[in-house]
Amino acid sequence: MHPRTFALHLAMTPGVGGKSVTRILVRNRLLGREPEEFLRLSPEALREEYRLTAKASEAISQQDLEGTQRLEERLNALGVTLVTAADIHYPERIEIMDPEPPGLLFIYGNTKLLEAKTFCVLSSRKSFPADLDQIEQIAEEGVLSGKILVTGHDTPEYQRSAIVPLRWGSPRILCLDRGLFKVLGEDLKDEAFRAARLWRYQFDPQTDLVISPFRPEADFVGVNNQLRDRLVACLSTELNFVRVEEGGNMEKLALMALRASRRVSVSDRTINYRRLRELGAEILGPTV
Repeated sequence: MHPRTFALHLAMTPGVGGKSVTRILVRNRLLGREPEEFLRLSPEALREEYRLTAKASEAISQQDLEGTQRLEERLNALGVTLVTAADIHYPERIEIMDPEPPGLLFIYGNTKLLEAKTFCVLSSRKSFPADLDQIEQIAEEGVLSGKILVTGHDTPEYQRSAIVPLRWGSPRILCLDRGLFKVLGEDLKDEAFRAARLWRYQFDPQTDLVISPFRPEADFVGVNNQLRDRLVACLSTELNFVRVEEGGNMEKLALMALRASRRVSVSDRTINYRRLRELGAEILGPTV
């Protein structure tokens, strides 16, 4: 069995998350254990040797390999690649910043963007109109200076920045909180949200890059947005924060980025911006 097929087979197994996939791949390499040998192990052996749950161990024993192969053919035909944290070409920026990086990533589009100078514009949910205006202004300044925007697709804050590269014909990196097929459609040709289709009628993988840490058919569940936000932050060499709620996810990301020596800027619209400035953040003035 090809290693990519095996990784996808594990990734599609219910109850086996990205961290478990990575742990299995790394242990198999250390033991010199082939995928076929692994799949012949009993559920009891899987639990003991790989620290898998009973549910995951049983699911591995029952997972349909032919279904995995059909999915692999489909993903290959569309140009989707699967990268695990055990792979040498896993995005280095994520590993450097995140102490618990996503175990697997489904990647579609222009992978050259992963080497470019990138930036993001982040803001806590329920931002005010003036916050959204500043998000757009910062995004436009970054795009016009030649940087690549990293953003999401399904909140007003992300959409306000995600539309800017389309307006100027620039590339962008979209990080998803659900599977590729759920956002871009079964043939991966849909733009990620309705307003974007006013500028481009279908998604262009030659220009943009989409990354999802979730199975291609996976829908949104409660904590997915936090993983998406971490992915956006980690893929950005420069991080701009417009509104940061104290104790919230955006504050955690700002602190994580400062610890990783990323360039962090915080709007003076944030109540606790002085504390972040003391920790090394730059201050963004009001929208003009």
